[in-house]
Amino acid sequence: MLKHRSAVVLLSGGLDSATALAIARAEGYVCHALSVAYGQRHSAELDASVKVAKRLGAASHRLIQVNLDLIGGSALTDRSIAVPEGETPGIPVTYVPARNTLFLSLAMGLAEVQSAEALYIGVNAVDYSGYPDCRPEFIAAFERVAQLATRSGVEGTALKIETPLIALSKAEIIRCGTALGVDFAETVSCYQADAQGRACGRCDSCRLRREGFEAAGIADPTRYVAV
Repeated sequence: MLKHRSAVVLLSGGLDSATALAIARAEGYVCHALSVAYGQRHSAELDASVKVAKRLGAASHRLIQVNLDLIGGSALTDRSIAVPEGETPGIPVTYVPARNTLFLSLAMGLAEVQSAEALYIGVNAVDYSGYPDCRPEFIAAFERVAQLATRSGVEGTALKIETPLIALSKAEIIRCGTALGVDFAETVSCYQADAQGRACGRCDSCRLRREGFEAAGIADPTRYVAV
């Protein structure tokens, strides 16, 4: 019998991670989705991750809870820090200290237990222009960590960290996801979505998402709060 290849996919419930899951499935992997409740401002994206995992045929979907809000230092975890509603230079206040390091560590553990060959994360060029833990250099360094820190790596079965969106624009990601059957209406990207998952339409994430759909020539299915 043919051995099915498996992969762990970090799934936030947003546009990028949904596309990464669709790509992993299209590349023949049995996918184990992993979402993390890290003390973010809202749970709408986590609710979205459940829908996305089901629609895109994930073999399993786990939700792990950690409280990065106890560390703070980010507008996404500390409600005393306002979410910026405009483009900000440098590393923005929406950067969450240690988030991707933690996410990849959790996914690495799950990958080892599942005997997964690959770990998919939806970082891309738009992200790593502002977030240090989305840079290709960081991903390469963490892949080296996985080789050193796991039994599978020590025994010669190295975990491959896949970043299929790394060089893509939002428009290219949207076109790719659409071609692979992603229902972007189910995804939530907004930094401050309301309880119904409606986007604010003002934060940087909303801006990038809206511009992506416009550039892709695809109707934006995002539900926005009426203003």
